Formats: sequence, C-alpha cells, structure tokens
Amino acid sequence: MAKTKTSFFCQNCGAESAKWQGKCPSCNAWNTFVEEIIQHETKQATWQDDTAKSTNSKSKLLHEIVESTTLRYVTHDAELNRVLGGGIVEGSVILVAGEPGIGKSTLFLQACLELNQLKILYISGEESLQQIKMRADRVGVVNETMYLLAATDTQTIFNEIKKIKPQLVVIDSIQTLETTHIDSSPGSVSQVRECTAEIVRFAKATNTPVIIIGHITKEGTIAGPKVLEHMVDTVLQFEGDRHYTYRILRSVKNRFGNSNELGIYEMCESGLRQISNPSELLISQKDEALSGIAIAAMIEGARPLLIETQALVTHAVYGTPQRTVTGFDLRRLQLLLAVLEKRGGFHFGAKDVFLNIAGGLRVEDPAIDLAVLSALLSSYEDKPLSSKICFVGEVGLSGEIRAVNRIEQRIAEAEKLGFEKIIISKFNQKSIHSKFQIEVAMFSKIEELYRLLF
Repeated sequence: MAKTKTSFFCQNCGAESAKWQGKCPSCNAWNTFVEEIIQHETKQATWQDDTAKSTNSKSKLLHEIVESTTLRYVTHDAELNRVLGGGIVEGSVILVAGEPGIGKSTLFLQACLELNQLKILYISGEESLQQIKMRADRVGVVNETMYLLAATDTQTIFNEIKKIKPQLVVIDSIQTLETTHIDSSPGSVSQVRECTAEIVRFAKATNTPVIIIGHITKEGTIAGPKVLEHMVDTVLQFEGDRHYTYRILRSVKNRFGNSNELGIYEMCESGLRQISNPSELLISQKDEALSGIAIAAMIEGARPLLIETQALVTHAVYGTPQRTVTGFDLRRLQLLLAVLEKRGGFHFGAKDVFLNIAGGLRVEDPAIDLAVLSALLSSYEDKPLSSKICFVGEVGLSGEIRAVNRIEQRIAEAEKLGFEKIIISKFNQKSIHSKFQIEVAMFSKIEELYRLLF
C-alpha cells in the first residue's frame, strides 16, 4: 500500500509548502496553511475528450490558422450583455463573485429563465431544488427547457451533463464542489483549483459555456487561489451596498470584450431590474440649490455616466481634523486638499472634510477630480453651484487642470441630460471635433475656475 502523501496549502493564495509555516512567504498572511492529502498517481480525468486532444496537440503556422467568428448567446438582459461584451461566448467560462445575499444567484437564475431557446442545466450545491423553484416563481418567468440539479460531486454532475447535453451550465457555487481525486474538504484551495480545472476542460472540449458563481473573502477578494481568476475567461464582480437598492455588475477580466464595463441594476421584489439610464438616478432631485454639490461626467468602460459628488466642510470639533469618504479614494481626497491648501491658499488643515459619491457608487475615474474640488470649494464658501453645470477634468499637483480621454462622449451625455454648461480642461480643445449645443468652458488652472464660480 502506497504511503499517503500530504502537503500544506495557503488558504489565501494557494502557495504549497512541504511543512507548516506560520506566515505565508507568498502573500504574508498568518495562520493560513492547512494540511491536505495529495495523490500523484495517474488518474482518469473526470471529463476527457480524445478528439479535442488530438486536434489541439499539433502545431500550426500562424497564417494557416483560419479565424472563426465566436458564437454568442445574447441574453434578454442588456446590462449583462454589455458587461460580457455582447453576450455569453460559446465555450467560455465566466466566474462571478460577490458578497452573500447581494443577488448573484437571483441575477443568473433570472437570466437563465429568460433564455427560452437554450437547454440549460442549473447546478446548486447550496440550495435545494424547492428553494430554487420558489425563487423562480418570484421572478415570474416560465422556462420549460431548464433543468435543476442539487449535487456537489463532480462525477455526478458530469454524468448528468452527458445525459442532458445542455447548451449552458450554471454552477452555484464552486466552493461547494468536490472531486474524488483530491482528499480534502470542499472549499479548500486544492479542491477549488481541481474542480475549476475539470470544468474548464469540459467547457473547452464541448464548446459549452459555463457560469461559475463564487464566494468572496472578508477582504473582498475571490475565495480560493488566485490562479482561479487566471483559468477562467471572464471575471465579474457583483457589488453594492445592502442599504441601497442599486447593484453594480463590474467586469474585472474579459477575454472577449472590454474589461472595465459596468452594469447597474435595481433590486426589486420580483428580482433585479435593469437601469438603462443610470445618470438620471445618480443625480438627486432637489427643490433648491444647496452648497457642496457638483456634477461630474465620468466614464466606466464604454459608458458615460453623470454622477453627483457631495462635500461637507466644517470646523474641526475635535483636535484632529477628520477625513471621511464614501465611494472615493481617501488618498486622492487628501491630495486634492493639499493642492487647494498650497495653490489656492484655502485652510483645509483645520477643517473636517466629508465626501460622498451619491447612489453608492465606487468611482476610480480621475476625471471627477474637478467636480470633487468644486464641491469642496462650494461647501467651504457655503455658496451653491448652478445645477446646470457639470465638470470634467483631472487636477495635477501644481493646480493645473489636465486633459482626460473620450471628452466628446462626456460632453454628449451632459448635453443629452439637459445641462447648459460643461467645464473641461483647456488642453482637451484639440480632442473636440464635433459641434455641441451645450456651452463648453475651458480652463487650465484652478484659480481661473474659482474666479468663475465664486
């Protein structure tokens, strides 16, 4: 009888070690090594396709390869299609991660129910078939070509797939699956890695798209080894604040489309509703002009959005001034405050500063710098800005307003929503080739902008 061999795996990053270590040398996490039994004997793969192996094992000259058009299954969800780059690509593996209870299962159950023309297999390792049926009844869409399976063993799953021959497979979730080739508990690094490898082999061999739903850790990263994200074709993050009804589906990696796309949904009793024009929702409706509010024209992926930035500047009640942000980078705020202090002579060092991006969005586009800065100055002076003005521009350390990309898309979105004036960088002038009805004001320094506004 062969001796059982064990190894230690980091549950955070998947690093392997021959002995237990308190601190992982790869990711520097503490107490994450767990002993797992490994088997190195030759084994028959759970899913094996000899024809696929024979066709892909021969080398070819680059010019001899015929480019084929990738077939996409276009869903009834326009937001999902946008994030995926036009639909679900045949043979692709899509990994979706998000917090528990955010709506991952609801989103893809809803998308599958609406795909009446496809034979779909929905595999659940977390819920019973009755629970999934209750959720489907709540969504209110009938699909007679959708199969449900409650199983966690990959052998059982692939046997069922061979019988049904589905055109789309959904797995909820990868952390609950286990394969007989690895003697460790479900959710461990080696189990997640091996189960995902089997699913990827199946998807590529049969040209069947697979959607994998995954968990996240308390730090917000996808649970399991980092190699999981490298193995799949597309990685989506489903995020949102539970106190808001809005949910954001964000593309992190996409081999078949833009990797920075964004889809916005609203959580309702009957499921998730698509938000086709989020700019109108992200700009709050006010009865009167209020100080500390500025509108920014940002870009997420290929989508222009107008969002509201809210700032509050008050005298510091305690000894140390507070800096609190929601939806914006705290270090970026501190940089902008330092620019205003040094270049504009505003004494923010003795003030509490609070900044909020309306609607629960998390923004990384540097083009909203100018709107944040204008909102800060508006609250500092306690003078409201016109609700018909929006701002686009990145602010440099010397106080200059820098040019941003795709300026024409931003101007067109502002014009479509009825804004009368947009303030941009003077250095964006050469990028504008179209004529717009909206007034375009150009500045190169924050001092010039301050004189115009106040």
